[in-house]
Amino acid sequence: MKIAIVGATGLVGRTMLEILCEHNLIDDNTILLYASKMSHGKTISIAGKTFVVQELCDEYIENVDYALFSAGKNVSKKYAQKFAKLGAVVVDNSSAFRRYKKVPLVVPEINFEDIAEGTKIIANPNCSTIALALPMFAISKLAKIKRIVVSTYQAVSGAGQTALLDLEHGTTNKFCCPIIDNLIPQIDRFLKNGYTFEEDKMQFELKKILHHTSMQITTTAVRVPITNSHSESVNFELSKNVSIRRIKQTLNEQNGVLVTDNPSTNLYPMPKLANLTDDILVGRIRKDYSKANCYNMFLCMNNIRKGAALNAVQIMEKLIQKTQKQ
Repeated sequence: MKIAIVGATGLVGRTMLEILCEHNLIDDNTILLYASKMSHGKTISIAGKTFVVQELCDEYIENVDYALFSAGKNVSKKYAQKFAKLGAVVVDNSSAFRRYKKVPLVVPEINFEDIAEGTKIIANPNCSTIALALPMFAISKLAKIKRIVVSTYQAVSGAGQTALLDLEHGTTNKFCCPIIDNLIPQIDRFLKNGYTFEEDKMQFELKKILHHTSMQITTTAVRVPITNSHSESVNFELSKNVSIRRIKQTLNEQNGVLVTDNPSTNLYPMPKLANLTDDILVGRIRKDYSKANCYNMFLCMNNIRKGAALNAVQIMEKLIQKTQKQ
């Protein structure tokens, strides 16, 4: 089996390669790495193996079984279909295809069944959407979700390597303002309605993943001066009263979610804890006494792993398992 990583020299691409190694998908498969012309011929070493990076261009594209894309939407729009026409199943980490009706937007623990037989392009959701989707999917088993209000606190790594250099050196090559000792309440471009594209993405994507188009959701996305792991403050309204005990129990039963909630011992979700796990950490779970059937929670997630690279690899793994059973 051949697996390609497109955007292999970026933060997410490198992490995809690491996860393929962790999941024992390197030794028995051919791994092809693609990046920009500037990276052609460079090498990446992992687990005692060295991989040569090729320029992403028509000359070097090969027929592969799976292509994991993390090189931005413009690259995906140009090359994803080319890989698909050669027979690959493409899992794309950009926003290029998420709004296409016929392209499934997948968190494998939630809606893997949305991938129809013969599907060639699958969209990976926004990292902040994944962090919100898994806990809300679990809670939706208890009662219908009526409304969600979410504020995100997104790490600099979510904006790439140039952004990390801005955090390290105080430059503004990626951000409009210094990120050191600062918060920037803008992620992506502003739309005519006053929301940013990041906020709009979360609203659209959550509804698509949960198959809940009537759900009301409003978002505020903020960039914060930490290296890795996104956090979110979430207020949600349900169709009926549900006990906090039941909510915690249901969240703990959900694959990919870990309740981290003991204020008496200062145990609650924090980026430093999220960096150590692939689970979405959920805590500060409590009733919102200002309105009936409303609740608050706080969550953290490693945005580079589960928010991007791991989710894509998990989709591919489930597709491989499904094919092997047929």
